[in-house]
Amino acid sequence: MTTRTTTIISLVLIAVATLAGILLWNRLPDPMPAHWNAAGEIDGYMSKFWGVFLVPIITVALLGLFLVIPHIDPLKANIANFIGIFNAFILAFVAYMLYLYALTLFAALGIPFNMTIMLLPVVGILFIGIGYMMGKAKRNFFIGIRTPWTLSSETVWDETHKLGSKLFMLGGAVTILSAFLGETGIWIMLTAMLIAAFVPIVYSYVLYQRETRS
Repeated sequence: MTTRTTTIISLVLIAVATLAGILLWNRLPDPMPAHWNAAGEIDGYMSKFWGVFLVPIITVALLGLFLVIPHIDPLKANIANFIGIFNAFILAFVAYMLYLYALTLFAALGIPFNMTIMLLPVVGILFIGIGYMMGKAKRNFFIGIRTPWTLSSETVWDETHKLGSKLFMLGGAVTILSAFLGETGIWIMLTAMLIAAFVPIVYSYVLYQRETRS
């Protein structure tokens, strides 16, 4: 997927979602639901203005950041090697943010649902996508597991990301399966993600020490 196509589709989706929020303005309460506890129940609110516009604004800002990264990274030639997958991730992330936005609007309209059950499977799918991208990512300063040791060695980068890819995809699968465990599912998801995030950091250090001593 090209960057141009990714940008156009993302902006169209954001615009359509924002328009939906504006058209629903008169039907939305003030304040609107804005936070849910681990059991998936509403426990926080924000003003209607921010309830309608905050997520689209954040999504546009993050989209802009993602689009700039391939141009400002000193190793941008490496990013070019997996730019299609990175663009697909950008689109998936935008879709995730707008899915969250849609759930917020549904909750504000009084449609009953459990946020944990609705959100965790999608979070799991997103992490599987991140894991897949990790397996394809080449050494750079913005995307992937960026430790002093992965950035210092191509070999350490590649081996660390092979492990990180598997752990993130496994963590995503565990997150999907934990969706129907209620509050326990949240803690299972957090544990899986912490393991996926921190084990590769330690692994990169071990690999670098092994490489420099050989």
